[in-house]
Amino acid sequence: MLPTTEVTMAPGELRIPGEAEEGILIGDKRYSGVTLTLDNCLLSTERLERSPSAEQGLPPDTEEQLRTQGCELIQAAGILLRLPQVAMATGQILFQRFFYCKSFIRHCVETVAMACVHLASKIEEEPRRVRDVLNVFHRLKHSKDSRTFLPLALDANYISMKSQVIKAERRVLKELGFCVHVKHPHKIIVMYLQVLECEKNTKLVQMAWNYMNDSLRTDVFLRFSAETVACACIYLSARSLQIPLPDQPPWFWLFGASEEDLREVCHRILRLYTLPQVSLPKLQQLVAECRQVLDSVRGKIGLGGALPSVNGTPTLDVPTSFSPTSKAGSPATVQVTQESSLSQVALKKACRKLTNGDGKTRLSRSDERREAQPESQSPKRRRSRSVSSPTRSLSPVHRKKQPTDRERDREKERERERELGGEKNQKLQQENIMDQTPSNSTESFVIPDK
Repeated sequence: MLPTTEVTMAPGELRIPGEAEEGILIGDKRYSGVTLTLDNCLLSTERLERSPSAEQGLPPDTEEQLRTQGCELIQAAGILLRLPQVAMATGQILFQRFFYCKSFIRHCVETVAMACVHLASKIEEEPRRVRDVLNVFHRLKHSKDSRTFLPLALDANYISMKSQVIKAERRVLKELGFCVHVKHPHKIIVMYLQVLECEKNTKLVQMAWNYMNDSLRTDVFLRFSAETVACACIYLSARSLQIPLPDQPPWFWLFGASEEDLREVCHRILRLYTLPQVSLPKLQQLVAECRQVLDSVRGKIGLGGALPSVNGTPTLDVPTSFSPTSKAGSPATVQVTQESSLSQVALKKACRKLTNGDGKTRLSRSDERREAQPESQSPKRRRSRSVSSPTRSLSPVHRKKQPTDRERDREKERERERELGGEKNQKLQQENIMDQTPSNSTESFVIPDK
């Protein structure tokens, strides 16, 4: 793949007349494509100093503690789910990235943390079910409150939580632009220590590894590259163990890092150990108070006022009255369902039965015709529309074949022959009876005269 060079031109710079300009002009900049690199994951200083939560009135200390608590939840859940450390690190970095796009006031910390764990498990090819993630977070939430742990019930609340986690996962992907690749400094630390010939020092390797895992709770991976964070972890662990490293020239120059960046990363990692321990329910209560204040301010402004946007990204609760006319498919307008043909027929029949001004019921057209006919006249028999003969109107299957005259004469002759034959048979039977005499006896019978 050949390297590409990007040429930027100022808005007021001269252009060649007749040259075709590609892309879309938005403001003073022209956009002609989308570039996805790991450098896009590093945020600018202005955006880091003014996060969406700070713009909506959340104190910086509370936001920092919320980030720490969310990352600790992800780490603890990953251990219970038996995820590799790389997957847990991916989930924490995605969590940090998302809350530089959205505010803690408008999004629940626990729901986003569950979504990041579920998404990171799929990114690192160690997928876990949503049900397992919900059970683990339920265990972490109630294990500190009471000694007796009750499992998560499979009720309507469980179904609602599951749908919220799936929606939060989609929102994370949308806000991050589906750029979820993370470059971890795990391998980089080992490689740098091998270059410095310190890989046999197990204490130095283990401490640098621990500092790197703790740095995931901060936003240093959004400020500096993975190579700079790896150098900072080695720098801090070497200073803690008082292990000398080459300084003529400094060893970190070999890896493209500066001493100012290393000190900044070390300062943020050490600040993590000095933060006061505040429970997550108290932090959520502070967030709820900020949300109430924000809602009251927006209520005073009214629905007509413009809602403050977060870094150009529209918020979730944009009022629906921004358009002058409502759309046809809008839920605000009542949609009239189209009546069926049966209901229309029933409605017509009901209208026909309504009373007139005289108090008489209005009959249907067929009933009016029947009443208009005189009683003396008998109703005419309805004839077939196709053929006048009723016998011919039958179908060929049900139609009977009419006998001819010859066939009728033959039938009569057959009946006569049957009658004659029957009479002859009766006479023959009587004669046979009279002729029969007993064969054994010699006596003669005398029939007396009448």
